[in-house]
Amino acid sequence: MSDPLEPLILDLLEWLFIRDRTYSEVMDAWRTSCPKLPVWEDANDRQLIQRVSKNGLEIIHLTASGQALLERLRPSPTRN
Repeated sequence: MSDPLEPLILDLLEWLFIRDRTYSEVMDAWRTSCPKLPVWEDANDRQLIQRVSKNGLEIIHLTASGQALLERLRPSPTRN
């Protein structure tokens, strides 16, 4: 794991695995102005997370690719 963002991206994926979050929740927790830590942007670019509209809210959840990456790099018996 040579990418310094990888552990942070995995943290984001684990956080979203617990439950879907609203866009504002995600932005409050994960938005950064530091150009060296674009966790949200990288997760989006890599299509690991997805933003959908649900009941008038913008909801963020894991994609199948995000779940697969999380399981491969941070396996957990509770995620099976």
